[in-house]
Amino acid sequence: MKPDRVYALIFAGVYPHYVKKVETKGRTKAELDEVIRWLTGYTQKGLEKVIDKKKTLQEFFDEAPKFNPNASLITGTVCGIRVENIEDSLMQKIRYMDKLIDELAKGKKMEKILRTAG
Repeated sequence: MKPDRVYALIFAGVYPHYVKKVETKGRTKAELDEVIRWLTGYTQKGLEKVIDKKKTLQEFFDEAPKFNPNASLITGTVCGIRVENIEDSLMQKIRYMDKLIDELAKGKKMEKILRTAG
């Protein structure tokens, strides 16, 4: 999918897919929300507002209260592309979120996903 089409996706439209992905693997919506909040700085209420207002992915990240400075510690591949090498900053943020959600679904411990353990 071309970047401009990805950026125009409605966050509320992709969010249920994230929920399903993690719940299928035994994780919770609360854990998913924690990961997304860690990355973006949204509060739970703010995250719910984004969903209610049907913001695009571009708006979701452009309006994020405080993108986590430790996001640069997120490495690895999503769809065969190394997230740390993505030059387009918005696409990199989207892929960072995808990578964190993948890690959650794969059963990684929260402190590892949130880059707080050593």
